[in-house]
Amino acid sequence: MKLTVKVKPNNKQPGLEFISETDCIARLKSPPIDGKANEELISLLSKHFHVPKNNITILSGLSSKSKIVSVLPRT
Repeated sequence: MKLTVKVKPNNKQPGLEFISETDCIARLKSPPIDGKANEELISLLSKHFHVPKNNITILSGLSSKSKIVSVLPRT
């Protein structure tokens, strides 16, 4: 499954807000420095979809607020 994620770093209340099945807004506590926000995003998505972290890949937008993320189902 591919998701379009809009990331909002430095947020006081982290969480995911789904606009549709494939679009969501991710509010993260971490700042966008040294990939910390990306790590938190992967952790948040893995908990939401109940899959291991290595099943989640950021396909594009590593240094952008708009990202395309691939979530593989649990095997």
